[in-house]
Amino acid sequence: MSSPSPEPFAASPSSPTNLVKHHSRYTHRQFQLLRQGSTASPFRIVAHIDLDAFYAQCEMVRLQTPREQPLAVRQWDSLIAINYPARSFGITRMISAGEARKLCPDIVLQHVATFREGEGGQWAYREDGYKNIGTDKVCLDPYRAESRKILQVMKDRLSSWYADLMNGEQGLGSQFHVEQASLEKASIDEVFIDLSPLVYGIMLQRYPELRNASQDTDRVAKLPRPPTTALDWDSEDCLVDLDKTETEVEDPDWDDFAMLIGSEVVRSVRAAVWDKLSYTCSAGVARNKMMAKLGSSSNKPDKQTIIRNRAAQNFLGDLKFTKIRMLGGKLGDQVSAYFGTEQVGDLLRIPLEQLRAKLDDDTATWLYGIIRGEDRSEVNPRTQIKSMLSAKSFRPSINSAEQAEKWLRIFAADIYGRLVEDGMLEHKRRPRTIALHHRQNAQVRSRQNPIPGSTPIDESLLFELGKTLLQQVIGDGRAWPCANLSLSVGGFEDGVGRNQAIDSFLLRGDQARTSGDSTKRIEMEESTGMPEPSEKRRKGNDNGIRRFFAHPPLDDAGSCSPADRSTHLADVEDGSEPRLVAKGSPSDDRLAELTLDAYTCARCGKYLPQSEEEEHNDWHFAKELETHERQEARNSQQAQPPLINMGTSKTRGKPGRNGRGKPEKGQTRLPFG
Repeated sequence: MSSPSPEPFAASPSSPTNLVKHHSRYTHRQFQLLRQGSTASPFRIVAHIDLDAFYAQCEMVRLQTPREQPLAVRQWDSLIAINYPARSFGITRMISAGEARKLCPDIVLQHVATFREGEGGQWAYREDGYKNIGTDKVCLDPYRAESRKILQVMKDRLSSWYADLMNGEQGLGSQFHVEQASLEKASIDEVFIDLSPLVYGIMLQRYPELRNASQDTDRVAKLPRPPTTALDWDSEDCLVDLDKTETEVEDPDWDDFAMLIGSEVVRSVRAAVWDKLSYTCSAGVARNKMMAKLGSSSNKPDKQTIIRNRAAQNFLGDLKFTKIRMLGGKLGDQVSAYFGTEQVGDLLRIPLEQLRAKLDDDTATWLYGIIRGEDRSEVNPRTQIKSMLSAKSFRPSINSAEQAEKWLRIFAADIYGRLVEDGMLEHKRRPRTIALHHRQNAQVRSRQNPIPGSTPIDESLLFELGKTLLQQVIGDGRAWPCANLSLSVGGFEDGVGRNQAIDSFLLRGDQARTSGDSTKRIEMEESTGMPEPSEKRRKGNDNGIRRFFAHPPLDDAGSCSPADRSTHLADVEDGSEPRLVAKGSPSDDRLAELTLDAYTCARCGKYLPQSEEEEHNDWHFAKELETHERQEARNSQQAQPPLINMGTSKTRGKPGRNGRGKPEKGQTRLPFG
């Protein structure tokens, strides 16, 4: 698009002075940070897209029901998803299917698909499924399949934006190379997208004055002024009002232009999902993940919320801080008790020194920043799951190996089908380990073995490996009655063919110990279901914000699914049965009935009591925050002149003259020469 001639214009009447604006308030360097997708860029654009009542929409699409038809998805007698027409009747997840029928006689109550004992591991939709909790197991494969389709449509639409940009005017792609948008699948029905590099390229294409700015060697110089005094926001977007100190007639700056382009891209992605698959989704567009997530939930369904930088304080001020990730558990309760409020607006008036008087310095500094919209967490471009789990809670409990083995066959068929869809037969991905989790009353035990790398994986292999693990549990003499049983695979490696890469022979840490003893059993603590922490972990420092999280560090924290819903359906990407999760200790008897006693974390594979899920999710977020701070510290150190290490090869943990460090525990140095 062409831009007006760069004539100076007067500031708006609401500005503090009537001086003429000649430049932006942002610098060339800040604009270049957008190209890099830097979390420090004031131009950064992050979107969070959330499918509206996803399971219910899946059934509406499958059954071809009218959009105005009330519908709920049931699992046994519980409701796990309710569409918006049904919600208008007061139907929630807290009531039973029978109670929902009384509130809305015309509601469609669709039971999820199930596996049935003795039917060869094939799932199906069954009219009597809700009556057979003892012989059926929930199957979420239809929803996973739809999730994959939706994610692919999103990727295709973003790729078309990128292709158009690279084919743009006068070789823009070769002169100003930019990366594609990054996607992070946060759960089965939500995704984060970092649009920063794509928005950077579109801004260069649409506003030629920024091309010269991108080549300017004076990075601290101000950008030229934007070409207009008003932006044409889409009327369907929910545009958050500016902070009370500003008005809409004030001239926009380049960060507003970036936000406008980001909202245009997100709108097109949502439209593509609707046009191709008939799903509606809500979105939030903001400068970071935290505010984008809060934005997507503030105007549902089928809308997108735009939070400009100048509107961030106004947006956050009216929220409860317990909705912010990591403030919904212990830490949030403590902050609320200390300061007598749950409102962000009230906390904004409390100076940092007063926060430090009640909290430790690290926590106070983090809290001071997060309620002001400061979030440096990155969008992790990882859309593949790290583990697959198939589970069944038994009501009543089972009491024999014969019963358990029938369910292991179903678990094996369930997991194998998902592995095939994940590309295992094409050697795209293959799991390395298999684990069995067993619960008797409050006691949870886990057994794990490696999957032989030289053997093709099929249902029979998974079943035999699972049966071996079950025999280990039975060997302890404490197997019956069994209230919950699950089988899972994990430790995926990519691109595995018949010939393994050399790094498969060089194992580290837990992998080396597992490989050295294929029958080693991993005992879990009876009270928490967590593995016993190693000596090294027990010696770890427990200060600062991490003192709110009781779980030991994990090898790979992964990305954290946001946990800011008061009651939500837990991430079922790796779980076979959805479950309701409430923040804090559930006091409602009905909620206690609907909540399973244990779950497996989709990010780290740990098997935990259900009551600890909120705290565990908070720990993952704290770990991300710590990792980010360490990365920034490393970047700062790399900017300093390198020091010459004059030590010897015998120095513990430091490279010596021969350039080789001490091998890690579990590794063996190969002799050469």
